[in-house]
Amino acid sequence: MSDSSNISALIKLLDDPDEKAYGLIREKIYSLGMEALPSLEKALENTFDPLVLERIQELSRQLQRENLYVDFVNWIKLGSSDLLNGFMLVAKTQYPNLDEKEIQTKVEQIRMDVWLELHENLTALENVKVLNHILFGVHQFDGNKINTSAPQNSYINTFLESHQGSPLSLGMLYIIISRKLGLPIYGVNLPQHFILAYLTDEGLENPTEEDVLFYINPFNKGAVFTRREIELFIRQMKIKPERSFFAPCSNLDIIQRLINNLIFAYDQLGYSDKILDLETLLNAFE
Repeated sequence: MSDSSNISALIKLLDDPDEKAYGLIREKIYSLGMEALPSLEKALENTFDPLVLERIQELSRQLQRENLYVDFVNWIKLGSSDLLNGFMLVAKTQYPNLDEKEIQTKVEQIRMDVWLELHENLTALENVKVLNHILFGVHQFDGNKINTSAPQNSYINTFLESHQGSPLSLGMLYIIISRKLGLPIYGVNLPQHFILAYLTDEGLENPTEEDVLFYINPFNKGAVFTRREIELFIRQMKIKPERSFFAPCSNLDIIQRLINNLIFAYDQLGYSDKILDLETLLNAFE
């Protein structure tokens, strides 16, 4: 019997009311991995039995969750250097059929628009001025100030469609475009507000706060500011200052913050199933 015939035969048994029997069928389908997913999706379109529908949906979600976890672990193992890829992997928890090529095309168009305005004689501040003009002027990205924590702000596909985002998603796009152009702009994991740092040089292995020329607020159309403004913010928020509030952070730190932001948003909305998918990705950091 071929694999597809085997999967189809197992799917036909999903109407068995016996939970023990279903447990055995479920494990056999899981053992087939992602090969089982197309047959499950096809069966979902042609099934009207509520029990079978529920089981197919459960099986599909679990297979997608496990496959995404493997992809996410591999992204971490490969050095997590591609922030856009990490951004898309997180989005797949909600949009498993995410069109990666479409997203990459949109990002590439923004990169090209910025590249056409840059030249090697520009200063760091002039580079930022160009980035701000293209991102916030030409493409009209902006902060969602009405509902900052809404989940759609944190998924790369919905964010690129609406052009409305959180400080983190705006900052991530800013970083992705900048790094593709060789501009030394990194994220800074400031509590309650994600900001950016423009460094003195590109290619620093372990950049610190001493390497920062100035800071950028992506939620305020790329406004430039200094360390003093961060110190005032920390004092107003009554937070104990730490070196990490001023220093560049890693892509792992950024993606972990993105996942935690989504968990917080879904916790507020009461969507426990969404939280489970996201917590599965968090386990990859352990």
